[in-house]
Order: sequence, then structure tokens, then C-alpha cells
Amino acid sequence: MILAHAGHHEAIASAWEAPIAVLAGAALALALFGQAFFRLRRRGRQDHAGWDRAALFALAVALGTLALVSPLDYIGEEYLLSAHMLQHVIIGDLAVALAVVALRGPLTFFLIPAVILGRLARLGWLRSALRVLLDPKVAFALWAVVIAAWHVPAAYDYTLTHQVVHDLEHISFVLVGLLVWIQLVDPARRRELSFAGKLALAIALFAAGQILADVLIFAMRPLYGSYAEQPDRLLGLSPLEDQRLAGLVMMAEQLLTLGTFVALTLIAQHRRLFRPTEDDRSVAA
Repeated sequence: MILAHAGHHEAIASAWEAPIAVLAGAALALALFGQAFFRLRRRGRQDHAGWDRAALFALAVALGTLALVSPLDYIGEEYLLSAHMLQHVIIGDLAVALAVVALRGPLTFFLIPAVILGRLARLGWLRSALRVLLDPKVAFALWAVVIAAWHVPAAYDYTLTHQVVHDLEHISFVLVGLLVWIQLVDPARRRELSFAGKLALAIALFAAGQILADVLIFAMRPLYGSYAEQPDRLLGLSPLEDQRLAGLVMMAEQLLTLGTFVALTLIAQHRRLFRPTEDDRSVAA
């Protein structure tokens, strides 16, 4: 039985929305990437602007947009905490990670048109703010505080009945996600973190996320009233089962994104350390 009442099935299937702000944000992201992509290719740097980068960025935007306009949004607001958690990790982690990876290198510097970038660069307060926000310790602290604060039951339930606050929650997830993934991927080659520092940050992010996941998985009672009081149980999940599934969703997504990052970082480091030198190649020849 999918729902206690079959009529809800139709409501879910038709729960596609097209919020102007979401579509405008997606269009702006694609437009900025597109102009950066073609400007760089016109300069003969196809090596830094390959079609694989375009596909990866398009995938990031598609995932983030679908999470907000598809029935997943309706299910997460009306029925399942686990669906809401899936939406959050997609927009605040998976989509962000893919976008930052797609932009790494020169594309980062071409993302904002030169005429606008020049004006922004002259704003001293903006440069100072970015300098602080892009400090690895500050980025991690903001990420941890934002994730923890929004998942306090009172705050979480409040967002479900106040759309403006809910939108702010989503925006904050995207922003702090960007801050930490910029530290990990280092698209502009700022080299704020060493190889060990990046691994340490990835582990710290997983550990912090795991605290929340463990609370959801091992709690002995439902923590979120909005979901516990929902009489129509989607997929037959009880409130406690749904809550535990939400914790597992967060854990699995972090294992996917951060685990992949750690694996690729270790492989890249191994290749750098064991790359044959000119002398080695001469001897081999």
C-alpha cells in the first residue's frame, strides 16, 4: 500500500511545480557557465573547457532543480522526513559538489563576465567578506552550524509552515555547501589546504554529518512533530522508520560524495608521488 488513501497518489504524481525563483536561478547558472565555457574555448583552451565539463555542470543544475520542482518537494513537505532529507543533501551537497568540480581551473575565473567582475573586485567590503568566508575553518564552522541549526526539531517544523523561511533554509544549504566544496576541490587553485588538510576536512564533514545521522537513526521516538502527526503513511513507513531512513539517506549521500572525493584525492596524490621522472624514463628506455 503506497498511501492510506489512493487519492493522495494522484496528488503526488501531479505535484510538479515551477517556482520562478528556482527556474531563474537555474537559468542564470547555465547562462554564466555557458558564457565562461565558450569564452575559454574561443581562447583555444578546450583542455579546460571540454564538453565533459559542460555535461557535469548541466547535471548539477538538473539535479538541484529537479529536487525543488519535482514531486520530491511535495513528498518531503507533506509526508516523509526521509524525502525531505534527500532533497536537502541533493541541493546542498551533491549538486554543489558536481558544479564546483565542473568549474575547477580557468572556468572559475571566467564564470562572472569581466565587466561585472571588475566592478565587484573594487568593492573592498566584498573582498574582505570573501576572505573571511573562504577561510577553511570558517567555512567548516558555518557549514556545521547551519546544518545543525536547521535540523533542530522546532526550526525544522517551523520551515514547513513558513515558505519564506523554508526558502532561506534551502539557500543557506547551498551557500555553506559551496563554501566547503570550494575548500575541498579548490577550483581557483588557492591552495589554502594541503593534501592532508583536504582529507582532514572531508573526514570532519563526514563526522559532523554522522552526528546528525546517528541522532535520527538511534532516536527512540519521532523527533519531528509535523511528520509524526501525518496520518497518511507513505510506503507504510511509521514515523520512526521514516526518521531512521532519513539518517541513512544522509549517511549514504555523504559516503557517496565525500567517499568519492577522498578516493580520487588519494589516487591523484599517489600518481603525483610515483610519477616517473625524466631519469627513470631514460633508464627504462
